[in-house]
Amino acid sequence: MTVPPWAVTSSLTTAKPMPLPPPAARRNVRGAALAEQGTLTAVQKATLAGMAEEEKLAHDLYTAFAERYDVRVFERIAAAETQHLTTVRTLLDRYDVTDPTAGKPAGEFTDPAVQATYDRLLKQGEDSLSGVLKAGRTVETDDIAALTKALSGLTAPDARQVHTNLLAASERHLTAFEHWIADE
Repeated sequence: MTVPPWAVTSSLTTAKPMPLPPPAARRNVRGAALAEQGTLTAVQKATLAGMAEEEKLAHDLYTAFAERYDVRVFERIAAAETQHLTTVRTLLDRYDVTDPTAGKPAGEFTDPAVQATYDRLLKQGEDSLSGVLKAGRTVETDDIAALTKALSGLTAPDARQVHTNLLAASERHLTAFEHWIADE
């Protein structure tokens, strides 16, 4: 699959924000056109902004782990997280929500709780492959819980579509981490 220029992973590691894809190229995480726009509550908009930070956290952790350990699972999932963040950013744009990840270099986050989680999980992965695999499992388990909660009461077709697809992706990522942990 050819990666379009607006989805290049290196843009997450620089101080420049990754631009939104052109409208004709905006797709959900599974590559299909996004569903019709709906209405989001203020709480749902805040949750959407938090999702952007969570996707960036996963990308930044997996990229750091891929640089430290020669385990293919991190490179593949980091690339997927880039696609996920691009899709979430499309929703942020559609709903006029400020992107908390804009201009943030790798490993830096707006939300202090997300920053603390990143720092803790990065440290967990410093000493062993087992530690990084368990950190990946933690990220995906937390994402599954957050996405499941966010889906409750969500009626906007496009946001519901993205949340559902992100949930399925996190479940696949969790399965991959569980497989690697079991094989270790």
